[in-house]
Parts: sequence; structure tokens; C-alpha cells
Amino acid sequence: MTELHKKLTPGMRQVIQGLEKAKRPPMHSLSPEQARQAYAAGAQVLEVPVRELPRVEALSLPTRDGHLLPVRLYAPTARQQGVLLPALVFLHGGGFTIGGIDTHDVLCRELSHHAGCAVLSVDYRLAPEHRFPTAVHDAWDALAAIHARAAELGLDAQRLAVGGDSAGGTLAAVCAIQARDAGLPLALQLLIYPGTVAFQDTESHRTFEQGFILSAEMIRWFFDHYIDEAHRLDWRFSPIHADDLEGVAPAWLALAECDPLHDEGLLYADRLRHSGVPVDLEIYRGVTHEFIKMGRVLPEARLFHADAARALRRAFGTAGD
Repeated sequence: MTELHKKLTPGMRQVIQGLEKAKRPPMHSLSPEQARQAYAAGAQVLEVPVRELPRVEALSLPTRDGHLLPVRLYAPTARQQGVLLPALVFLHGGGFTIGGIDTHDVLCRELSHHAGCAVLSVDYRLAPEHRFPTAVHDAWDALAAIHARAAELGLDAQRLAVGGDSAGGTLAAVCAIQARDAGLPLALQLLIYPGTVAFQDTESHRTFEQGFILSAEMIRWFFDHYIDEAHRLDWRFSPIHADDLEGVAPAWLALAECDPLHDEGLLYADRLRHSGVPVDLEIYRGVTHEFIKMGRVLPEARLFHADAARALRRAFGTAGD
């Protein structure tokens, strides 16, 4: 354990030591399918117990090319005639290459329960089978379809938020820009350690490049599968390069202190503020990327669940419920 690792909480150090002892092959040494299986197998090991909810439904939403996207709807109450719930459209992390509805099931259940809102988890298509910009198209097509069908699904079209973690946070930030341009109202963009820059050259990328869950090699592996280097300045990959962020939805950002993506989250928060966008920023000290899915061992993960839910309730106007 290095001097740098002493910045971590005891629980976070224990997680990293456990991963080192397990001696599993690094993700960047696996094929995409092997990596998906490995990520899925470990997805709930450190999560809080699965919370039962009154309403969990499987949906399919069409995309522009005719593909049907699987979406899972979670709600903290059973369907009631005439009652429309606020909703968060959630886009999972995984470097655009791994992850899915099941790997983020516990997290979405917690957010639905604590925020008192519906959560719709979108299974957008993954690279390398579907390279950039397919995930961007899928994310936007899902959000637009949910907005159009909101009443039919028992949702309030005027109280929608979009959010996601890591690569899903990138997609959520992009969706917020597209929603502004399309006149689709969003109450909040909930960005959890989002990727926002074109190249991984910030100080936090250099500081935490090895031994802090998300390594530099892993990031390169993800992005090589997803996007050609010549396209990295496209704002749909690196939203900090969007020409104009004025008028996008208010943002709530959650960053991990010991995460390669920490600095680009700060840079994006600053860019949003300079564009006149209301921004709330929470930095969780002594934890790494992926900490939000470690609630069994990390109190910071459970704090994140409560903080994110509070931000959603404020945005939806249900803070006093």
C-alpha cells in the first residue's frame, strides 16, 4: 500500500486489498464478453441487500434504427389511477463496453426508494459491437420515448431527470444538452463521476492511474473499443467541448476524491457554472470510482444514496414528502 493509498478510508483500502488478494486477471486483458461476465459476477458482492419494490416492470422502447431497447422501470409505489410519478432516466456505467440493467439493479432500487420517484434503467447497446455514437443515440431515443409515453407509464412528463454513473454520466450530460435543444424539459441532470473530456490527461488521471479500481489501462481498453481517436473531440463523447451549455438542466454532481475522473468532473462543473447553470457538487473523500455500488462495506455509498435522493426530491419539488 503506497503513501497515496493512505488517503483512502479504511473500508476502501480493505476493498482494494481484497481485490489484490483475489488475483483476478485485469479487465483490459479480457475480451469484451469475458469482461462483461466478470463485471456482472461481481456487481452485487459489495452492494446493500436487494430492496423489494412494489413496482418493477420490463419495458421495450424503439430506437431510430428499429432496435428495441430493454428498459426496467422501478417505482416505490404501486400504479395508482391519476397519480403521476416524477422519474429519473438512468444510464449505467461501464466504459460503454460492459454493464447493464442487472449490474445497476440495486443502485436503481435504492434511488427509487429514497427519492420517492420512478427510475427507468436503460440497456443501451455496447461497444465494440456498437461503437460511437450508438450509445448516444440509444440514450437520447430512450429519454425522448419516455417523455412521449410518460402519462401512459404513470409518469409526470414535467418532472423528468436524467442521470448516470461514469460512461452513463457522460451520456446523461449529453442528453441534457440534447433535451435543451429539443425543448424537452428536465428537472435535473444527476452526474456521478462522469467522463467529460476528450483525453485522459488531467492531474487526477496521472495520480490515480494504477491501483484505485479504475486504471489507465482499463480506460484505454474501454475507449479503444468504443471510439476512434479522431472522434474524441466530438461533444457527444466529451461534453465539455459542447459549443454552448447555457440553458441545460440544473446539475448535481457526485465525485470520488481518489478517482482518475475526479478532475474532469470538476472542470465540467466549472464550465456549467460559467454558463449560468445551477450546480451542486459533492466530493466523497477517501473513496474511488465505483464506490456507489459498495454500500455493504462503505458508509460513503449509503451517504451517496441519501444525497442523490435528496437532490432528486428537491428538483422534483417533493422534498417535503
